[in-house]
Amino acid sequence: MTKKTLLAPAVLLGASALLLTGCAGTGTAPAGGGSASATQAADTDTDTGHRITLTHDGGLLVLDSDLQVVGEHAIDGFTRVNPAGDDRHVMVTVPEGFRVLDTAAGTSADTALTDVTFPADTGGHVVVHGDRTALFADGSGDVTTFDTADLASAVEGGDLPDVDTTESEAAHHGVAIELEDGTLLTTIGTEESRSGVRALDADGQETARSEECPDVHGEGAVADEVAVFGCTDGALVYRDGAFEKIDAPTEYGRTGNLFTTESSSIAVGDYNDDPDSEGYLLDQVALIDAAAGEYRLADMPDGVGFTFRDIARGPGDSAVLLGSDGALHVLDEETGESLDTFPVIEAWEGPAEWQEAHPALKVVDGIAYVTDPSERTVSAVDLETGEVVATSDRLPGVPNEIAVV
Repeated sequence: MTKKTLLAPAVLLGASALLLTGCAGTGTAPAGGGSASATQAADTDTDTGHRITLTHDGGLLVLDSDLQVVGEHAIDGFTRVNPAGDDRHVMVTVPEGFRVLDTAAGTSADTALTDVTFPADTGGHVVVHGDRTALFADGSGDVTTFDTADLASAVEGGDLPDVDTTESEAAHHGVAIELEDGTLLTTIGTEESRSGVRALDADGQETARSEECPDVHGEGAVADEVAVFGCTDGALVYRDGAFEKIDAPTEYGRTGNLFTTESSSIAVGDYNDDPDSEGYLLDQVALIDAAAGEYRLADMPDGVGFTFRDIARGPGDSAVLLGSDGALHVLDEETGESLDTFPVIEAWEGPAEWQEAHPALKVVDGIAYVTDPSERTVSAVDLETGEVVATSDRLPGVPNEIAVV
């Protein structure tokens, strides 16, 4: 039997606005050439070695950890960016598949939007787990997996690493994750609908499946190699070779994006209990405890929403959300109670379409990176102190999607 627990609203601070849902020719500019210098707090060392990749209409920007632009690359149309998993490269979705961007993190090299591209019909999700990276092609259902550590040397030689390709039963907007024992978990669906997840062993043989996860979307691996997937009525958990369903607290309760750590059994996600909702702002957070089989909810402050781009995990496995009040809200992952609230940017409204630029959040090594499209800036926030330790000057384009390596 699954357990369902509904938490009292988390008591948080905040103010302002709105309501619900959401999915989802090149060149290198030398550092200093067309770059944005950063405004930085005195006596604070923010040089973590991170590289921040931002998309904007017509291109990509790569910033160093001081939030200076060190690379600009032209690219047409709306695109998405995801870390490739090797602390240096980023996967950029292009019509041909997944094109590799070299951020040059940890090196003295220039950034480069390489010609190395993983072929894919309508590239979708990129999932890194353990030492493997999985790429999902929505237009074919094909899953491409490879050893993450092989990417750098292959790209340096202008080639792809050795890959494994797995076909889905039908093309669909899906996702896959490979566990450390070689088990590949990949979604089940068609162009019209999605129903669940199946498990394939290292030889490609199906060992388990569950079709109890309507509109499956979002994934992550929590502690002890347990995988969690979001559904419109709860979450699907894969543990020790078998699937288990954890029901949502409401009949309709969609979680479309999950954020996990390897040290916690709790997956944090967005939550929507209204199938007829309009807009892309949400105001409830799902706290899914895969070990206990419990699905808890926490509320944002009254009038404060967030989108799928505004959730991350912070120090101590906390949940971190960028609210529409412009503040970072840090929640206890078990209780949903407020731990801290840090003002960062001005209040903002939700997008009319999920692809439209709106504030986004990524957290790496205790530093929260927050984009502000209205000001065309990105800020770095120390989550231990709440201090805004750096803010870029006005960027050459309006920041949309963000990836940090």
